[in-house]
Amino acid sequence: MKQFYLVSLLISFFLLPFAPTYAQENEEIPTVEENEMSIEGLTIYPNPVMGNKVNIRTQKNAVKQVEVYNILGKAVLTARLTGEELNISTLEKGIYFLKIQEGNRSATRKLVVR
Repeated sequence: MKQFYLVSLLISFFLLPFAPTYAQENEEIPTVEENEMSIEGLTIYPNPVMGNKVNIRTQKNAVKQVEVYNILGKAVLTARLTGEELNISTLEKGIYFLKIQEGNRSATRKLVVR
């Protein structure tokens, strides 16, 4: 009886690497940018920011709705931009997330304020 257990245990260990695994199959998972229609030509500069203004430029340069969130997810600033400059003088030093909407397109980017 002991031999049967030993043999079955050894066989299990030798055959285990050949068993099909499904946990690490490479399925295509859509990224955030694929789910959203990304804004063409979006650039945010300077980043990190050391002053009171950050420039948000897009290819269309249309009116943009910008929401700024802290790392806890709390909205700390909301602005409607007709130009490129966003006044961030009310923000303390830290890491923030910008949610930018231009027409029916949107994008989310990280912003560091020093």
